[in-house]
Amino acid sequence: MGFPGPIRKFLERRYDTEVAEGFLDKQIHKRLPPHTGWLHVFGSLAMLLFISQTLTGIMLLIYYRPTPDEAYKSIQFITGSVHFGWLYRQVHAWGASLMILALVFHMIRTFFMGSYKKPRELTWVTGVLLFLVTITFGFTGYLLPWNQIAFWATTVGTESANKVPVIGAWLQYFLRGGDSVTGETLSRFFVVHVIILPWILAGLIGVHLFLMRACNLATMEDVDAEKKIPSEHGIPFFPVHVAKEGVVAVFLVAVLVTLSVVAPWEIGEPANALSTPAHIKPEWYFLPSYQLLKYFEGEYGAVIGIFACGVPFALLVFWPFLDRGKARHPKKRPIAVGLGLIGLLGALFLGYLGHVSETEQTYFGQRYHIDLLGWPNKIVEGEDAPSEAPH
Repeated sequence: MGFPGPIRKFLERRYDTEVAEGFLDKQIHKRLPPHTGWLHVFGSLAMLLFISQTLTGIMLLIYYRPTPDEAYKSIQFITGSVHFGWLYRQVHAWGASLMILALVFHMIRTFFMGSYKKPRELTWVTGVLLFLVTITFGFTGYLLPWNQIAFWATTVGTESANKVPVIGAWLQYFLRGGDSVTGETLSRFFVVHVIILPWILAGLIGVHLFLMRACNLATMEDVDAEKKIPSEHGIPFFPVHVAKEGVVAVFLVAVLVTLSVVAPWEIGEPANALSTPAHIKPEWYFLPSYQLLKYFEGEYGAVIGIFACGVPFALLVFWPFLDRGKARHPKKRPIAVGLGLIGLLGALFLGYLGHVSETEQTYFGQRYHIDLLGWPNKIVEGEDAPSEAPH
């Protein structure tokens, strides 16, 4: 691959273009492992969503005003008055959830295929950090519309910080900028969301891509037994894999626009510190931790709960250094695969309990009230559903 004629001549007079051309040619024509397929597109999907979030976020920033008096009104103005403002607001809102979902699937594929093993430990670690930064993005951005749900969900979320041992009270005050969620909280979350986190995430993406391209995608061979993929074997990155990623990009745009039209995020009511909505819950990606914390009460119970919520993320970061086996194929790693399935199913179960708790559900034709802890209580016809105790 080379630069177009006029550009090439301009650059050759000033720089050594052979180095850049050699690097690009090597990366574009790199051969990927034979098992590379559609499951390997989730990483690219997450990066496309990051680009989408950046562009739509910039467009929102043109009109958004991060003050308690103006934030909600500016969202109304964007949605109702700005040309296509409703669309890029919806694309931004849905893109946040889809980006986290894409990262989850990307990590699941990487874990079960053993792609985190030597020499790709740091690639995995940067991927986990990308996931943590992305969910922090979701948490800080959730408050910015300054509506009732966002205000009270942030209030509940920052209250959890108070349960952290030793520094809990300080951490809660630092996050809120005071004793409660106020305009100071909105200002802090805005700065973190639009200035600090984008640079951190962009830097991590750069490092992650560099490590991934340097080590190439993992084969299914054991550690230290991987062989260089010859040019006549494997999957060509271009045009075969690039074509798959192009299909995914088109599908992504279709999904984002469809969700924006058929399932738009409501603006809701403006934030009111004197009126608490019923059954405030966080976004879906926080539901497992939210539900798990409910089972630990009291001063020491809260500490245990925070520890229990933090252990899975710590295990994810250090897992490549704990699993020292050389096998990559799932059939040769029953313990790691079993633990991964238990963790995944446990997160799904806790997330479901968090979603249905404090609601009424029908199972097998019978109506149940699901209490705070997720336990179903049968509703007898003619009786009111049991009320929750204050918490």
